[in-house]
Amino acid sequence: MPVEPGIVDTNVLVYALDADATQHASSRALLEAGRAASVTLYVTSQIICEFYSVVTNPRRVANPCSPAAALAAISSLLGFLRVLPVPAHTVEELIRLVRRRPVTGGDIFDLQILATMNVNGIPRIYTFNTADFASFPEIVPLTP
Repeated sequence: MPVEPGIVDTNVLVYALDADATQHASSRALLEAGRAASVTLYVTSQIICEFYSVVTNPRRVANPCSPAAALAAISSLLGFLRVLPVPAHTVEELIRLVRRRPVTGGDIFDLQILATMNVNGIPRIYTFNTADFASFPEIVPLTP
């Protein structure tokens, strides 16, 4: 799979950690490709927080990580994933996106990722949750 610069969504990071997930191999392949110096993959501080939240939550994963194990996983990821900045004008972009696609509840967090992508000029997101980003920047759907 050719890997272009893009954001790695939370679900990809979670599946890369879960060897029992059907999406594990695809997630690992993307992240392994991201280790190459010629490939640039990104996350946001929000994605890192979401990852920590999911992998330490026994209601979300079968084998939750301890806080120390989750932090170790994050440290490993940050060895090759770049964290995008969230400039102040990201809020204006978020408001523009909400006007374009009004959302409620937790769906606002996907739009926050898109707003951060847009202000940083990142055109794609690698995700298994393509419906969350429908009609927005190029989505690279991963398949198990």
